[in-house]
Amino acid sequence: MTPLDKPIRRELDIGGEAYTLTITPEGLKLVPKGKRKGLELAWTDLVSGDAALASALQASLRG
Repeated sequence: MTPLDKPIRRELDIGGEAYTLTITPEGLKLVPKGKRKGLELAWTDLVSGDAALASALQASLRG
C-alpha cells in the first residue's frame, strides 16, 4: 500500500458544479472550484464518529 505523505487533489462534478477534493495525511477538504473555503474533515473525526458533529459545527460557523 502506498502511504499518503503529500496532498492529492482531484476535481469532482457534484450536481453539475465543479468541486476540488484535497486529501492530505491530516484529513480531507471539499471546496467549490476556484474558492478557498469549504468543508474540512479530519481523519480523527471520521474514525471517532464525530464527522457529523464536526460538519455541523463548521456549517454553524459559516452561517
